[in-house]
Formats: sequence, structure tokens, C-alpha cells
Amino acid sequence: MHPHPSYSAQAIADLRRQHPLLAPVMALQPVSWFNPERTPVDLALPALSLTAGDVADASRRLARFARYFNVAFPETQEQQGIIESPLRPIPAMQQAMIEHYGQPITGSLLLKMDSQLPVSGSIKARGGIYEVLQHAEKLALKAGLLHLDDDYAKLHSEDFREFFGRYAIAVGSTGNLGLSIGIISARLGFRVSVHMSADARQWKKDLLRAQGVTVVEYDSDYSVAVAQGRAQAAQDPFCHFVDDENSVQLFLGYAVAGERLKAQLAQQQIKVDREHPLFVYLPCGVGGGPGGVAFGLKLAFGDAVHCIFAEPTHAPCMLLGVYTGLHDGISVQDLGIDNLTAADGLAVGRPSGFVGRTMAPMLDGFYTLEDREMLFLLGLLARSEGIQLEPSALAGMPGPLRVLTETEGYRQRLGLTPARLARAHHLVWATGGGMVPAEEMEAYLAQAASTKPAAV
Repeated sequence: MHPHPSYSAQAIADLRRQHPLLAPVMALQPVSWFNPERTPVDLALPALSLTAGDVADASRRLARFARYFNVAFPETQEQQGIIESPLRPIPAMQQAMIEHYGQPITGSLLLKMDSQLPVSGSIKARGGIYEVLQHAEKLALKAGLLHLDDDYAKLHSEDFREFFGRYAIAVGSTGNLGLSIGIISARLGFRVSVHMSADARQWKKDLLRAQGVTVVEYDSDYSVAVAQGRAQAAQDPFCHFVDDENSVQLFLGYAVAGERLKAQLAQQQIKVDREHPLFVYLPCGVGGGPGGVAFGLKLAFGDAVHCIFAEPTHAPCMLLGVYTGLHDGISVQDLGIDNLTAADGLAVGRPSGFVGRTMAPMLDGFYTLEDREMLFLLGLLARSEGIQLEPSALAGMPGPLRVLTETEGYRQRLGLTPARLARAHHLVWATGGGMVPAEEMEAYLAQAASTKPAAV
């Protein structure tokens, strides 16, 4: 853990002088920042402790567990127990955005629908479920109850539920990570507690309790829920704490998405190389999900992929950490930003230092957007494509416009000529919404209908 200073007025004045973008960030204005220190993959990867081999190991572990999912979660049978989401073009949304913003969007617009991931309906079904599986496998192997060449369907049994019932799992969450950890842990038989921040949706708490999960609620934000969960777990030697801020296992579970997306693009005959660049827009909370996915994408596509993180204007924690170089040494609250947003999954005040330090050299940039823009785009997507997402999942949608209208010389610096951009693919990572109850979705759509954001 790094010390978390609270900054004096003088220190903040100094920061603002060194980092001019902080003025509009503190004024809650939408900003875009393109990373001047983006490093080619072949230079960035050797400096990291994680490798392609680590991601391949995670991929093999998920394949071993496929037989378990086949029996424990019948909704995964269609994909033979592999938890994966659809990739689809959204040309009607592309056209609707061109008309709304009055700006051309060259290339194609695609949606990676992690909102439809089975089991927990969000991107957290990747990393969250993976970390619990990794822990469960380690316990069962150590006890001699499981061997790597076994049929893992045997884990779906009372004997294993009884065995896992001796152990506990805990996590701090704004909602979606708690859902994925809670659902899989309870199904395996673990005792599980989810520490949830004040901004977590009530339906997520209710759903977890219905699964037999202990939900601990806090009046404070995400950082407090995580800190409290971590402290309680430390008192129980049989409890494994899923640390969203620092977990390598979560990160590797997310990273498997890279090779899977590569296969999906190949199936749809979508080419990715220097002449056909791929831009991926990832909503960012604490950073684990988008960081892990971006790592996997870099392994899969090298410098042909451009990863850009999207955050709410009221919770720009990863932008703040990477842009200032302070990472988890600064929070949005230090700058007087309230961390209150309709994008509850992104309501994080302090970023993961592990993710920021690991991924900063490989990220193309960041942008922030207002809640009203996310809500407006939620409605536009529902009308144009018939796809319903939760607000945070729309954070990536304006990304192509931010890239195509930037004026800092970012495109020129990376050789992103008009000809290459005409052949580009813009992929919006839809991080959640698949389990939102109908009445909640109706409320989002009603809000969206009355929301008119300013144009870019």
C-alpha cells in the first residue's frame, strides 16, 4: 500500500501549475488526454513482471473449468461452459451518432457485449469469476481432492460444497464485481461476504442476498468498502480477499479477453494490423477490468491496437493518477471532486496503482464525459440497435469522436493517417447491463429520453 496524502492548497496549486489539464478536470469539464509517453509493445512488455505465459495459463484454467460451468450454470451450455460475450457491428448507432454530433465517424463501429456475459452480466464475470476459480482449484489440489486431468464437473457436488464451505471469500465492490464474486463463490459453496459502497444499486444487493451472500453496506464510497473488507478478511486465516485494487489474478482473468476477441474478429473477417487499426474504448473505475483487457489486447494485436479509457467527469481517478504520475497517491477527493455519478460501476475516487504503473506506457489516452452524455447515448443505442445497457457501459461510446477530433497531434504522432483511419475499427466495450431488472432499465430509458447533452 502506498501512503495516501491529503494535499494542501499550496500543493494543489503547484500540481495545477505543472499539469494544466487539472483546471478543466477540477471544473468537471469533459477532457481528452492522449498519452505522450505511449511506448511500443516490444519495449513496454519486457519491463513488466506479467507475461503472455501468465495469460495462457489463465486461459487453460478457464478451459479446465468449462465442464463445471456446463453443469453448474446451464446458461453456459451453448458455449460449452466458456464464459464469453458476443461481438457485433452497430452501424445504426454509428449513423445516429454521426447525425447527433454532426461529425463523421470513419471506419466501422463495433460493440463487445460483456453486458451479455453469462453468470453475472458484466465484464466482472471475466476477472472476478476467474480469481475465485483459481483459488478454489488451488485449495482442492492441495487437499488432494482434485487433479489437473480430472473432469471438473465433479466440483458441482455436495462433497465439494462442504469442502469449500470451510473457507470464506470477501470483496469490496460498487456492484458488478460483487455480483460476479458472490454468485460463483456461493455456487461453489464458499462462505462469501461482499462489502458494498453507498452508490451500489439496491437490486444488486438484493440479488446477492437471494444467493446466500452476506452483503455489508457502507455509507461511504468504494475505497472505504474495500478497506473495511480487506481489514475484516485479514482477521480470518481461512478467508481469501479479492483485492480489486491490486489483484494480479483478476487482471489475468480479464486479459484472456484479448485472444478471444482476436478469434472473434477473425471469424467475422475483420482485419487488424497497422493499415487497419483497432481502437478500443474501455470504461474505467478502479482500473482492473480495463487494465487487464488492455494488457490482453496488447499481447494479441501489438501496436495495431489503441486502448483508451473512459471515465465520468465526477470520478476521473485513473486519468488523474496516470496524468500526474502520482497513481494511487492521489484521489479525486483530494482535488475537491465529489465522486458522485450515475455510472455507479465507475464511481471510484482512487485508482489502482498496480494497474496504472503496469499499463500507463501502453495506453493511448483517456477522456472524461458527463453523466448526461452517457444517459443520452443509452437511449440512442436502445432506439437505434435495440440494445439496453447500464449507464457506465456507454462511457466508451463517444470515444471515436474524441480520437477523430483531437487537436494535440496524437494521430499524426502515431502515423494514423486519414487513409488508415478510414479502414479503422472502433470497438466500444459494453461493460454491463445484462442483469439489470426490467423496471430499473425502464427508469434508465425514461431518464435518457429527457436528457439532451451538449454536442462534442
